[in-house]
Amino acid sequence: MQSLRFPLLLLSVTICALALLPATSIAAEKFDGQWLATQDCPAKGKMEGLIRKIPVVIENNSLKGDKGTPGEPGYEIIQGQIAADGDAKLTVDGILANRANAHGLFAHKGEAYNYTVKSHFDGDQGKGTRDTGLGIESRPCDFTFVRQPAGATTSAPPPRDRPDRRLGL
Repeated sequence: MQSLRFPLLLLSVTICALALLPATSIAAEKFDGQWLATQDCPAKGKMEGLIRKIPVVIENNSLKGDKGTPGEPGYEIIQGQIAADGDAKLTVDGILANRANAHGLFAHKGEAYNYTVKSHFDGDQGKGTRDTGLGIESRPCDFTFVRQPAGATTSAPPPRDRPDRRLGL
């Protein structure tokens, strides 16, 4: 009788694991796909307003998107992990392209910057807010994330003939 306990226990554990496997797979893919992030930073003090669209890919609930040329002024990358409940603390790293979008006496084109974005995803959309710390050296920025239809590209719109600082182009 005791010799049958271990095989039955092993069989029970295996069945439970197999039953939970589809739920784990679904949870890991809950937000997977192509997304478009919109970063909206209103004017504050001497800083001009900025709206930037960033193509984003989420795979296994890991978010990554960037805009610009790596290592060059104007480059920005946003990345982070999305929890099963949709909460995420994303990191933004970039290189300043325009002093008018920075705060501080010594801010200059080509300077690196970094901040976090507290976000929440639900279904095909997400929202986030830039962590401004004490608000002395930064300004609030809102982020919206929208899942793109299957097969859609998430590339940013082509540049215009005239630079439009409000759009971050």
